[in-house]
Amino acid sequence: MRKLDRTDIGILNSLQENARITNADLARSVNLSPTPCFNRVKAMEDLGLIRQQVTLLDPELLGLHVNVFIHVSLEKQVEEALHEFEEAIANRPEVMECYLMAGDPDYLIRVLVPTIQALERFLLDFLTKVPGVANIRSNFALKQVRYKTALPLPANGMSLER
Repeated sequence: MRKLDRTDIGILNSLQENARITNADLARSVNLSPTPCFNRVKAMEDLGLIRQQVTLLDPELLGLHVNVFIHVSLEKQVEEALHEFEEAIANRPEVMECYLMAGDPDYLIRVLVPTIQALERFLLDFLTKVPGVANIRSNFALKQVRYKTALPLPANGMSLER
């Protein structure tokens, strides 16, 4: 098991804030020289701790105005039905998140579309046709109050789960 120290946590927090930060600036922000900083980042990537770097886009500027949380219940909660639903949903670009839930509903998905009509098409042309879907209930987000991608990390270090 590997332990992350304060410097590792600092590196991770800086990368979560700005994945495009240069290694020199990153090293400076955690009081390291560039080579040891690079080696720490590489080691965390090799561990799978850093999965990928992404660019976050503004959905409103791209015309994606309708943010919907959809509760999906299946007819049967057996492994085959769960797998079939997850496979059907996996490649839909408008599905931003999908969670298998404990309790009711079976799944919670977040869909981002440009219009109510696009949502209607998603529901009628796709979701209602997925085998095993028994019930669909939607909730529209009126306003996004908080959205973040940075994970909460302890200030003093931590042990990794693996």
